[in-house]
Amino acid sequence: MEKLIITAALTGGGTLPSQTSYLPITPTQIAEEAVRACQAGASVVHVHARDPTTGKPTSDLNVFRQVVTKIKKRCNVVICITTGGAIGMPVEERVRVIPTFKPEMASFNMGSMNFSIHVVADRIKKFKHDWEEPYARTSKGFIFPNTFQDIEYLAKIMMENNVKPELEVYDAGHLYNVSFLLRTEVLKAPVHIQFVMGVLGGIGRAPEDLLYLKNTADRLIGRENYTWSVIGVGYPAEFYLGTMAAIMGGNVRVGFEDNIYIERGILAKSNAELVAKMVRIAKELGRDIAGPEETRKILTLKGVDKVNF
Repeated sequence: MEKLIITAALTGGGTLPSQTSYLPITPTQIAEEAVRACQAGASVVHVHARDPTTGKPTSDLNVFRQVVTKIKKRCNVVICITTGGAIGMPVEERVRVIPTFKPEMASFNMGSMNFSIHVVADRIKKFKHDWEEPYARTSKGFIFPNTFQDIEYLAKIMMENNVKPELEVYDAGHLYNVSFLLRTEVLKAPVHIQFVMGVLGGIGRAPEDLLYLKNTADRLIGRENYTWSVIGVGYPAEFYLGTMAAIMGGNVRVGFEDNIYIERGILAKSNAELVAKMVRIAKELGRDIAGPEETRKILTLKGVDKVNF
């Protein structure tokens, strides 16, 4: 097996500040989380931006610039920027980060879907910010749009800027989309696929669900044509699906975007805590952990010297 690539999703666009006081908000806080996660064993950090005052997800390029430059200045981790953005952002707004920053990697969603966090609002007794409750509750009527037109538009921009797409697969139908995009040469093999499991509106997070996604990907795409990672949304899915991925030869994403608990009912104090737990599990299973340069080689990335920040 290749060494295990661990990604830390530092802040996301769906986790609310009212859920945990440890969520990084400002560019300095997000960069600090990236550095600590890298030191703990993450070789990739997945980056969203937030309004430094309110904590609301933002597409502000100046805020993104502060985040990515602060991270790059302090560590050699691979920076994967979101193109998923946040609830309600149109694709034109979400994609601006690619030509602006030309990162080594960026997320790339493989299909439209219901994507809801409205149930989170029912669990919060008191919200820190006025935007949080309506943001969560209106997601009940939200469709996350990623049409074939959007996908071709984004693929072209990624190719022009030599950015490795991280293909976010939320359900089995998205794998059929990947297969189609490879056949029509919108995408080029080998691709890097991330199974996103447990989002309300997508596939579940049972072990059988991961086996189904992996077997379907092998059948449609061919195991020689892709590398893969898994996200388990919530606790304990983040760790038991991560354990399965480590056993099966895949890679793992952890972090506050997906899960805020280090143990049942106990909040993690940092992304680094979540990374360190996954490192311990992987080492017990005999999987060595990839560093940033090893990750660049495994995923055939262009290198940190070719980004635009």
